[in-house]
Amino acid sequence: MTAKMRFAELATVAGIGVAGISAVRRAMSGQRSEDDEAVNRWLVVTVLRSPDEVVADGALPAPLRELGDLVEVQVRPAPGDKGTELAARLTRHEPASAFARLEGKDPRQRVRVALREAKSLLEVGEIVHPDAPATTHPGPLGRLLSRATHIAQGEGRL
Repeated sequence: MTAKMRFAELATVAGIGVAGISAVRRAMSGQRSEDDEAVNRWLVVTVLRSPDEVVADGALPAPLRELGDLVEVQVRPAPGDKGTELAARLTRHEPASAFARLEGKDPRQRVRVALREAKSLLEVGEIVHPDAPATTHPGPLGRLLSRATHIAQGEGRL
């Protein structure tokens, strides 16, 4: 490994550390972050199915139905007649701390997971999970990526 590559890895780790420290300081001081202000934002996925197929027999897809009254769900045609938008948001404000997400106790994570699983079920017929880790590199960035994947708690990407 060259000195330049090692310096780049150390700079990346240091940058992530600084960001983490500022988040912890904000959480400890009681300041509300922009994320806390946006707890009631709609999370939306586009499903490549018609609205009739998404809400078959008037029932929501199982992952969203299981959340019950924790979420409000909207089903509407996607712009340009390109499928259906499936939108969900929390019905009650539950304060989220900087640590709640790391511990897997942020209720928004459950909504994200449910939307991702609903989209997967509707489009593929099963919940799709990645088969292999993104990297097996044993270096600092590989360990950092492994930790980030663990913290994501299966949310995937929206």
